[in-house]
Amino acid sequence: MIDRPQTSPPQDMVLPVRPESGRHLVLAAVFVCAACGLVYELELVALATYLIGDSVTQASVILSVMVFAMGIGSLLAKRMRCRAAVGFGLLEAALALVGGSSAMVLYASFAWFGGSGVPLVIFSLTIGVLIGAEIPLLMSLIQRISRRDAEGTVADLFAADYVGALVGGLAFPFLLLPWLGELTGALVTGAVNAVAGGAVVLWLFRRDLTPRWRTRMLTINVLVLAVLAAATVMVDDFERAARRAVYGADVRVAVRTGVQEVVVTGGPSRPPDLFLNGRLKVRGQDEHRYHEALVHPAMRGPHERVLILGGGDGLAAREVLRYADVRVLTVVELDPGVVELARSDPALTDLNDHAYDDPRTRVVTADAFSWLREHEGTYDVIVSDLPDPGITASTKLYSLEFYGLARRVLADGGRLVVHAGPTARPRTYWTVETTLRAAGFGTTAYRVRGAETGAAGGPARFRAGAEAATDWGLLIAAEGSAPRLGIGADAPRLRSEVEDTLAQDTFAAERTRLTGLMPSTLVHPRYTR
Repeated sequence: MIDRPQTSPPQDMVLPVRPESGRHLVLAAVFVCAACGLVYELELVALATYLIGDSVTQASVILSVMVFAMGIGSLLAKRMRCRAAVGFGLLEAALALVGGSSAMVLYASFAWFGGSGVPLVIFSLTIGVLIGAEIPLLMSLIQRISRRDAEGTVADLFAADYVGALVGGLAFPFLLLPWLGELTGALVTGAVNAVAGGAVVLWLFRRDLTPRWRTRMLTINVLVLAVLAAATVMVDDFERAARRAVYGADVRVAVRTGVQEVVVTGGPSRPPDLFLNGRLKVRGQDEHRYHEALVHPAMRGPHERVLILGGGDGLAAREVLRYADVRVLTVVELDPGVVELARSDPALTDLNDHAYDDPRTRVVTADAFSWLREHEGTYDVIVSDLPDPGITASTKLYSLEFYGLARRVLADGGRLVVHAGPTARPRTYWTVETTLRAAGFGTTAYRVRGAETGAAGGPARFRAGAEAATDWGLLIAAEGSAPRLGIGADAPRLRSEVEDTLAQDTFAAERTRLTGLMPSTLVHPRYTR
């Protein structure tokens, strides 16, 4: 005689549905909770990358802390298995509230207190503990419905958990972020989490609860949903207040493109500042120092065909177009939103002298690395006006492979100029120089300083930093021998005395030189701050 696994519930267990349907409902709850849990994780990674930077470090810290906390949560769940329904209901309500509000709390911490590292770790630990406690409690609940063999139950639970994680992982970048944004997306996810957990406990397992606990659980879930709904209603006002705290009171434009958040500040009394993902990209007061020093030394020689990699703000293009004999200017920019803003915003178009209206300008929306790999044709001058090399996401644009591609499209006798980060971070700066030499270029190092450390023009939190346009490290390169540094005789009249400061800036850059560095590659990026 073969013993069959018992599929009916225990004698004291009465469900509102058939046991098999109840089992499927629990698995559906596992699916939904897993999807919500992964959204919380990805939302923390995305927000930490935006607020703090260095996506690899932030993802590593958050995921490792959360996995560790999940193990702690699994151990703590053992104490709640005797009252699994109550424990699971409280757990999901807490997870919905903490996970749903995490984005707003982190952004508030960054905006008003200037940091979000400690809250980030606290949220990672808390959410990890709560997620880790889910499966043991759900295992207890599903075993009360179906007396299947333990191995089959574990397989079903983990299958639902993994599929839910897949759906949550895909929903975050393709649905929640584009349609709702980080803050509203997290709040909506929390609401879904609360409804799923509350439905399982208050309907499917309601007979496991005493009347008092049913009232308590209903009250707790209603309060959690009310808090999340109120926060959702206030998101727009909260974002405006947070932006004022971060960027100052004169925010003129704040948009989120498909690539990043773009903010333009400035008023009638001063030129605009441009921020990309919270980092100062252009300070209108003294941006001409950087862009003139970036472009004009590279234009000494043939320059009929010029390529700008990055530079969607149009400011490097403005300097190139001052030369009447430039025939073709190609700008390769990843974010079309930045280009559109530089075309249409009156303050930015005044700053870039309507560079995108010039018939010689051609804009390509593409990743610079991929575009160089596929492009045929050569250029006399390549201007690399790309994000700071100290940002992890930018390291491929400063790699040996990237400069090999740039060398392939550089005409004979052509020049390449690279923004290599401030010389105040010498390891990053000289690693870029080492990588250029490894790619077959001769290099000349120079730098240019901003108007004044801490000068006005932007929120206080950005004015004092090295990245607030106080020290730009630059490298000009040519195939074979190092190019001479100077301004050509046909250069237009400059607003800053670039030529008078080049010799001094070259000497200052050389004083920071580090030796013995390895070139950066796609496999082993070497950039450190």
